[in-house]
Amino acid sequence: MTMWVFGYGSLLWNPGFPVARSVRATLHGYARSFCMSSIHHRGTEEKPGLVLALDEQAKAECKGLALAVEAGHEDRTLDELRERELISSAYVERMLDIRLETGGVVNAVTYVIDPHHVQYCGGMPLEDQAEIIAGAVGGRGPNTEYLYNTAEHLAEIGLRDPDLEWLSERVRTLTA
Repeated sequence: MTMWVFGYGSLLWNPGFPVARSVRATLHGYARSFCMSSIHHRGTEEKPGLVLALDEQAKAECKGLALAVEAGHEDRTLDELRERELISSAYVERMLDIRLETGGVVNAVTYVIDPHHVQYCGGMPLEDQAEIIAGAVGGRGPNTEYLYNTAEHLAEIGLRDPDLEWLSERVRTLTA
């Protein structure tokens, strides 16, 4: 049986595991947004950055990639994903159904935000997000890099995200 992972942020451009194939997919009931304060990867405790998370919203949908893990790498992939994504317990690992663009539904490992966690910051205005992203740097590099890479990869695979496009433009202006 194929192990699937839903990619909506950095997993789009840096999955960190062997991908047998990828298919555009939609997750219903969640919205992609910069609703998680990043104190490890893209910011610090003193100067937090922002990273994308899936925020549960009844009528929302998030378009991303269904990533099929290469056979034989399932256990290692899950271990590495947990080490990477569950670093502060702000994300919750869930098995959620995603609809493949090619037809059908698969159950995928998906990381969503815990809205009760201290790092949750949903509902922040885009301008505030841009100002934070423009100045934050963490263990995996500048917050700007995370934003730009995600927005560019979404565009490359034909999945426009107007908020990320606006943020990219605004952050480029703030950092010019």
